Amino acid sequence: MSSEQAKNALVPDSSRVATSGSIVPPASHRRVFMVLSPSTLGYATFALESLFRNCAEPMHLHLITDSAADKEKLIEELSSRQITTGHLWSVYAENELADREESLFGPYPNLRAFRHGHPCWRKITDPMLLSNDGEEMVLLDPDLYFPNKFKFEPTPQTGVLLMWQKPSCLVPAAVVRSGMEQGIRFAHHVDIGVGGWRAPVDLEWMDWLLARLDANKLTRVMHIEAIVWSALAMRIGGGYLNPKLWHCWHRNQPKRILRKAGVPGIQLLRVEDFSSIKCFHAGGEAKWWLAEAKQRGMLDQSRDRTSNGEILPFEELLPATYYREQRVKSTLAKLGYYTVFRT
Repeated sequence: MSSEQAKNALVPDSSRVATSGSIVPPASHRRVFMVLSPSTLGYATFALESLFRNCAEPMHLHLITDSAADKEKLIEELSSRQITTGHLWSVYAENELADREESLFGPYPNLRAFRHGHPCWRKITDPMLLSNDGEEMVLLDPDLYFPNKFKFEPTPQTGVLLMWQKPSCLVPAAVVRSGMEQGIRFAHHVDIGVGGWRAPVDLEWMDWLLARLDANKLTRVMHIEAIVWSALAMRIGGGYLNPKLWHCWHRNQPKRILRKAGVPGIQLLRVEDFSSIKCFHAGGEAKWWLAEAKQRGMLDQSRDRTSNGEILPFEELLPATYYREQRVKSTLAKLGYYTVFRT
C-alpha cells in the first residue's frame, strides 16, 4: 500500500470533503487540525474565517467533532458560510475514527480512555489517528484570530511547538504536584492555543504519563490537556512560538481591575497591537469580544507576517518555583482576591 493509500485508509471516504476545486496532493498542503463543536461557532466562526482568508500557504484543515449531527452542522458552516478558496477541509465525527483508534491505541488503555474524556483532549489524540509517520500536525484552538497574512512556522522533525503565556495554566494543582513528586518535568508558561508536532508519537510513554497523572479520573477538567502538553514539551523538546507573533491575551491585574470597574472588554482589546502579530489567542472571556471587535474594524490589519518567527527554548517549571507560586495563590484566595476578581 502506498503512503497516499495508507492515508486515505485512515477514515471512510464519506468523511473526506474538499471545496478548493481541483484536489492538490495533500503533501503540498499544511496539515492543520481543530477540535470544534458547533456550539462554539459564536466565536469560532471568526477563527475559521480569518484562517482561510489570511493563511498564505495551501492548507488542509481537519475539523474533529463529536457526533454525526455535529459533523453535518460543520459541513454546512464550511460549505455555506466560509470562503475556503485555495484550501482543503475535512470533517470527522468521533466514532468515525474508532477503528483507527483500536488499531493504533489498542495496547494503550490509558490513552484510549483519555481520548474519550474531555472533548478538548482529542486535540492530542485524534490528529495522531489521522496521520502517518513523518506527517505534521498543526493544532489550533477555536478561540483564535489571524489579523494579517501569515504562514505557520515550520514544524520540526522532532519536538513540539507551543504558544507562550505569562502565567501558568497548569491546574489542578494536585495533578501537577503529584507529577512533580514522581519526577515528571513540566514546561512553564505553556499556552495551548496553537501547537505543532509530527507523527509518530511515543505512545508507550504517553500511556505511562496518563497513568501517572491519573488523568482519566478527571474527565471534565479541560486544563489536563495543558499539563500533558507541558510534560510532553520537557520530554521531547521543541520550543515556544515567538509571543511577539503568536500572542496570547493575558488577563493581568490592571485588566482585572478595569473589568471590575465596569470597563467593557472590547475596550481592553484596543490596546492590543493586531498589526504586528500572526495570531491572537482570545483566551478566557476575550473570545466573547471578537464579534464586536470584528464589527468595529479593530482586528483586520492585512499586513504581511509571512516570515518565519524565532522559536524560543522551553523554560522548565521547577518545583521550588511552582510551590512558591502556589503559596502566593493560596494567600490571595484566603484574602478573597479570586472572589472579587472572578471572571
